[in-house]
Amino acid sequence: MDEQNGSRPTKAELAYGLVRDQILRGELEPGAVIQQGRLAHELGISTTPLREALRRLMSDGLVELDAHRDARVSTLNAEEARDLVEIRRSLDPLAAGLAAERRTRADLELIRATAADLAPLRTDPKVEELSTHRLFHHAIYSASHNDLLVQTLDGLWDKADRYRRLALKVERSQEDLDRTHAEHLALVEAVAAGDAETAAAVMRDHVDASLGAKAATRLYTSAAATPSTPAARATPRASAVPSSARRGAGAAERVVRSGS
Repeated sequence: MDEQNGSRPTKAELAYGLVRDQILRGELEPGAVIQQGRLAHELGISTTPLREALRRLMSDGLVELDAHRDARVSTLNAEEARDLVEIRRSLDPLAAGLAAERRTRADLELIRATAADLAPLRTDPKVEELSTHRLFHHAIYSASHNDLLVQTLDGLWDKADRYRRLALKVERSQEDLDRTHAEHLALVEAVAAGDAETAAAVMRDHVDASLGAKAATRLYTSAAATPSTPAARATPRASAVPSSARRGAGAAERVVRSGS
């Protein structure tokens, strides 16, 4: 059902959702050519609604269309990875701080329930494992009771998912896993305590050390080895992640040590 008008989704809307999910899950990899005829057959639709869906995905930045109407999955790039980290570094702490100020009892129950389901994300995680982390963060976003902020952060989360998968191609250290776990616990405690300042600080550290930040660093390192790429020629502003990302868990460690 279409959530806005209650009608059944069109074929183009169904195709959009299905192809988008395949891209975000990594089933259609970055740079992969989209065989429109074969994909339309798999989806049980004609190529016309599929092309409409692809144009919408192009506006989302997930698909590239050339003059011949050929389509391919957008490649990952260092600039977008950095941009996502920079935006999230501003908006995620805002949401966490508002959540600490505005959360209801029902919000806290959901935050704690989703936190209890979290498991360490290791190499090539299952879709369900990534979903639990999204649900936890969405629970915090929702507790901000700012609908536009929640909508914006949900969209950023979708776009960042492909970069998380890139970062997870490299085995994570136990120290990294422990830090992420401590940050999650600290977020729950700060929001529950109504401590907006600490909640925002923990979330900022969390973004700085996130998988998205690791992906940005990896892509910039790779680009630096290829001088002809735009990232390698970027201005000094193109520092992959804030320097605070290299300083450990920060606020989360302080919350855990204090037992608050």
